[in-house]
Amino acid sequence: MRGPVPGGSPADPPLRQRVDAELREFLDRRQGNGDRLGLSAEAFDLIRRFVLADGKRVRPVFCYWGWRGAGGGDQRPIVTAAAALELFHAFALIHDDIMDGSDLRRGSPSVHRQLSELHGRSAWRGDPAAYGRDAALLSGALCAAWSAEMFAGCGLDAAAIQRGTRVYATMRTEVISGQYLDLLSGVRGGSVDRALTVVRLKTARYTVTRPLQIGAALAGAGRGLLVALAEFGDPLGDAFQLRDDLLGVFGDPAVTGKPILDDLREGKPTVLVALARSMADADQAARLGALFGNPGLDAAGAAELREIIAATGARDEVERMIKVRADAARVALSAAPLPADVRAVLADLTGAAVTRHR
Repeated sequence: MRGPVPGGSPADPPLRQRVDAELREFLDRRQGNGDRLGLSAEAFDLIRRFVLADGKRVRPVFCYWGWRGAGGGDQRPIVTAAAALELFHAFALIHDDIMDGSDLRRGSPSVHRQLSELHGRSAWRGDPAAYGRDAALLSGALCAAWSAEMFAGCGLDAAAIQRGTRVYATMRTEVISGQYLDLLSGVRGGSVDRALTVVRLKTARYTVTRPLQIGAALAGAGRGLLVALAEFGDPLGDAFQLRDDLLGVFGDPAVTGKPILDDLREGKPTVLVALARSMADADQAARLGALFGNPGLDAAGAAELREIIAATGARDEVERMIKVRADAARVALSAAPLPADVRAVLADLTGAAVTRHR
C-alpha cells in the first residue's frame, strides 16, 4: 500500500504520503484562516493529530486505484478526493470509540479520553467525562463535514463530483446503518448471519467496495466496471474485517494500537464470538456467558476467554472464512475489466489486507 504510483517518477512520494500531504494542507488552511469554528486551539490540534496519525489509509488507496482502473490518470485532484475519505474515517472512528468506550486508538488515548483529560487539566466546570464525550461527538461530526467539503473541492469537474457523490452518499448511509445494527446486536444478542451483515454494511463496503467505486465513478466508469469492483471488493472487505475481529482478540496491542480487553469487556457481537457461542459445549458456553461482556474482565479472564474461543474451533473457522473470501476476491479480480497494472496493484493490496497484523 505504500509503493510509488506506477508510471510516475522514481522521485514521486508514495501514495500514502501524498494523501497525508493533502490532509495536512486542508487542515492547515482551517487553522491558518482561524477557521476552527469555535474550537479551542487545543481541541483543534487534537483532531489534527488524530487525522494525521499513523493510519493505514486503506480507503484513499482503494479510491485512487478505482480511479486508475476506470482510466483516470495520475493527478492531484483524485488524491485530494481520496484523502477526503480519511476525514470521514476519522468521524467513524471517533464515534465508534465513544460507543464502545474504548480508551485507545492508534496507540494513543482515544479522542474522547484526550478531551476529557483536557477538561481536567484546565480545571473547567462540570464532568470531564461528559465533556470529553460531547466534545468528541462534535469533533467527529466536524470531520464528516470537512470530508464532504474536501471531496467537493478536490478540483475535478462538477459532473465527476456528482457521480462520485452518489456512491459516497450510499457509503455514508451503509456505515451508519451498520453501526446501528451493531448496537442492536449488542443488546439483543447476535447470530453469525447478523454479525456478517454488520461486517458487510459497517466495514466491508466502506473499506474496499465503496472507495473503489467512488474513484471509478469519478473517472466516469460504466455500470459493468462498478459491478465488477463490488464483486471483488465485497468479499475482500469481509475478509479485512474478519481479520480485524481476530486481531481485536488475539492481536498484539503494541502492534494494533488497541487493547485486546476492549471488545471482550464490551461484549462486541463479532462473527468470531457468534461462532464460538454456536460451537461451544455446555461448559464452554457457561464460561463464555460469564466472561464475555463483563465490564470487570481482567487480563486473566481475557486469557481464559481467548483459550475458550480457540478451543471451540471458532478461531480456525474465521481463518477459513477469511481464506474463502480472499480467494473469491482474487477470482473476481482476475475477471474484472481492469488494466494489467491496476489488477497487479489490487492483487498486492488483497494479500496485504488479509495477512496484516494491525
